[in-house]
Amino acid sequence: QVQLVESGGGLVQAGDSLRLACVASGLSFNTYAMGWWRQAADKEREFVAAISRINHTPYYSDSVRGRSTISRDNAKNTLYLQMNNLIPEDTAVYFCAAYSGSYYYSLEQVGHWGQGTQVTVSS
Repeated sequence: QVQLVESGGGLVQAGDSLRLACVASGLSFNTYAMGWWRQAADKEREFVAAISRINHTPYYSDSVRGRSTISRDNAKNTLYLQMNNLIPEDTAVYFCAAYSGSYYYSLEQVGHWGQGTQVTVSS
C-alpha cells in the first residue's frame, strides 16, 4: 500500500520560510518523479513543483519559482519543498504527489497523493 505522508506545514507570517517534507512508503521511491501541488479554499488544485526521478531536474510554477526549492533524498524516501519569502497567496493545503506519467503539470499524471499539510501565511 502506497503512503505519502506530508509534514512541515503551519501558520507563519509573510516573509517567513517553511520546509515541507513527504515520506513515501510502499513504492520504489527512486523510480518515481515526485511533486508538490496545492489547493486553496474554493480553488482548484494547482501544480507547485516537481522533480524528475533520474537527474533530479526541478520544475516550478511561475508563482513559486525563485522562492522555492524542491529536492529529494532517495536514501530516505523523502521529498522536500523549501519555501522562502512566503506570501498570503501561498496559503493552501499542500499535497505530495508521485507521478505515474511524465507531464508533471497535469493532475492526470499523478498516480498517488498524500493527505496534505496546511500552510497558512498571515499578512
